[in-house]
Amino acid sequence: MAIPDFQTLMLPLLELLKDGKVVKLSDMVELMSDKYHLTEEERNEWLPSKVQKTMYNRVAWAKQYLKNAELIDSPEKGSFVITQKGLCVLKNKPNKIDLRFLKNLDNDNSETETDTDTNNENKNSHIEENKTPEELIESAQTLYSESLQKELLSKLKQIDPVRFEQIVLQLMEKMNYGVGSMTKMSHDGGVDGIIDEDELGLEKIYLQAKRYSDNKVNEKEMQNFAGALGCSPVRKGVFITTSFFDERAKKKAASVQGKIIRLVDGEELTKLMIKHNLGVQVKTKIEIKKIDEDFFSEE
Repeated sequence: MAIPDFQTLMLPLLELLKDGKVVKLSDMVELMSDKYHLTEEERNEWLPSKVQKTMYNRVAWAKQYLKNAELIDSPEKGSFVITQKGLCVLKNKPNKIDLRFLKNLDNDNSETETDTDTNNENKNSHIEENKTPEELIESAQTLYSESLQKELLSKLKQIDPVRFEQIVLQLMEKMNYGVGSMTKMSHDGGVDGIIDEDELGLEKIYLQAKRYSDNKVNEKEMQNFAGALGCSPVRKGVFITTSFFDERAKKKAASVQGKIIRLVDGEELTKLMIKHNLGVQVKTKIEIKKIDEDFFSEE
């Protein structure tokens, strides 16, 4: 039997966890391999890059998308358990779970599949087949980046707040804004760190870092930061959070006279960390080659 693609594996993986037990990724791979009666040769097949075995890679991606959709969770590294949301999905007895299904979950459109849904799926498949190799590569890179961002943001939301402040300072240094230091004012709602933009410390940037899981940064918190900035000769401030800023907080930041306050939410934060290789590492590099027309030229 051919190795199933990662979307085919999504529903069986979720059903595997329906009893609420914690299952390791390595055990998932074995159980799915048994379910699909894979031969030894298929179980030991490697990706062309030789980075991972094909079945392991596909199970890992199916798991990752289920986790991104909050249908499963990871109570400890390399182990997974179904969530209440995942149990609710199984209760509706879906015929399959794929990327389209997961995308529609938040819109409450995933419980029924109409003819229009099927036609749209076929249309999307046709579009995918007509993409050039370059477009397919870019599409895959986008999907991978989005998944990495979600995983990174999840990690940031779980760490100690002081550690988060240190990471923010590291990021600013990686972005060549100068040497940073944490302040004694940490946790007072004012300033968590100061960046010296130049060696003499003539230009400084005030930093505020809020590691939130769900709460949005509100107007009061922005007022505290703006107040600390307003009472100093420092002209620039950066407010970074793993969450979002509510509209009143944004307006307050924009209204501060004579100062510049740059807001960085969780999505932008993860993009910057990935861009500057902070908290991530290169997994593999792929070279894309093309014909050298000059080599075949007669001139």
